[in-house]
Amino acid sequence: INHVGPVPPSYYVRDHVKVDYEHCITVSRGSSQQRDYEILFPGCVLRWQFASEGADIGFGVFLKAKKGEWKKASEMQEVILSQRFNAHLVPEDGSLTCERPGVYVLRFDNTYSIFQAKRISYTVEVLLPDRFQSPQTNGNS
Repeated sequence: INHVGPVPPSYYVRDHVKVDYEHCITVSRGSSQQRDYEILFPGCVLRWQFASEGADIGFGVFLKAKKGEWKKASEMQEVILSQRFNAHLVPEDGSLTCERPGVYVLRFDNTYSIFQAKRISYTVEVLLPDRFQSPQTNGNS
């Protein structure tokens, strides 16, 4: 690798990756936002994609027993370890095959930021297990 100088703007990923997200929220400085998704059947896939504006954002997935009740992260079962993502540079995406029914909580964490609120654009899908999907034809009649 030859380090000659600054990277030309034409190589910046964030200027070339444009995604239309379904939702947009603001996570205030020093706080977090949670989004609940009720999973009724084992084997459902929870899939997400998000981007932040301005700076990184913490993200993790948790499990709780009841829909509608608000719980702190420390009171829920952590399914995917909460960590910080540079989603302001490259959109983040991921998925989880839910092994059991329950309320899965996607948590956007900005508790570490004392000065800056974060604007998060995101899309989440819940995909049913294969046994609930209608069979697809392969194009042969």
